[in-house]
Amino acid sequence: MLLVSYDICNDKVRTKFSKFLSKFGFRLQYSVFEIHNSEAVLRNIMTEIENNYVKSFTEEDSIIIFNLSATCKKTCYGYAKNEEKDFFLIG
Repeated sequence: MLLVSYDICNDKVRTKFSKFLSKFGFRLQYSVFEIHNSEAVLRNIMTEIENNYVKSFTEEDSIIIFNLSATCKKTCYGYAKNEEKDFFLIG
């Protein structure tokens, strides 16, 4: 799984990038996407970033990709989207 977090000050570039990421996963928070990945998906995303976004960055912009292993644990609180297949009911 990938977590992609971004902080892009230009509205047009930020919107374009979020639309690009939505092809691969879903938004967890305003500037964070969860993407179920393969090496091909990761290469595609990194190539797109390097070819189309990095050159327009200012000192205020960043994209961070967290490549998480299958053994990483995700805990969600509140209304965070949770697509886990296991369901636990505590009563």
